[in-house]
Amino acid sequence: MSFFPIYLEMTGRRCLVIGGGAVAERKIANLLEAGAEVTVISPDASENVAHWSKNNSIQLKARCYQSGDLDGYELAFVATDDDRVNASVYQEGKSRGVWVNAADDPAHCDFILPSVLRRGDLTVAVSSGGQSPALARTIREELEIYFSREYEQLAQLAAETRTELHKRSLHVPFETWRRALSGDVRQFLIRGEFARAKSHLLRELGVSL
Repeated sequence: MSFFPIYLEMTGRRCLVIGGGAVAERKIANLLEAGAEVTVISPDASENVAHWSKNNSIQLKARCYQSGDLDGYELAFVATDDDRVNASVYQEGKSRGVWVNAADDPAHCDFILPSVLRRGDLTVAVSSGGQSPALARTIREELEIYFSREYEQLAQLAAETRTELHKRSLHVPFETWRRALSGDVRQFLIRGEFARAKSHLLRELGVSL
């Protein structure tokens, strides 16, 4: 199988999660964080899933999956250990044009979920093409050491600086950006000196203050 890496705008997107255990819980949490509208179908629900239902963060249907449940949804996430359910949801998704992800079952996936590292707006995703989630997670954990917490501020700083350049109708070549971001600016951020970091970055990019 060959997968194309892509980031989706999820705000308001209608998503169905089939399953109510720990795996489903993690998917629901990520979907809610991304702003999706989530419906869960499961005869049993974990404590957190029940809580989300009680406070109306999700819609919970306390029953097993039935044919036709994918109607009206754009994405479906299957988090059960039942191969027959995985296959049934996948086939229904094919017939209805709904993309399906089945946990730990790449044969019944239209898309797979990478192991994700987040530092503010900076997101690093690692995938093994669904062949070894453990490997993807191991690599992600190794990257967490490199991408330390100041990268969250570095991403914010780069975004603010880019906006400033656009306001001035200035174009800065990539190599200039690369050198500027690889220099002393990170040391300012480590010391908590965001304003000095921004001034330094602008000077390194050739902007008159």
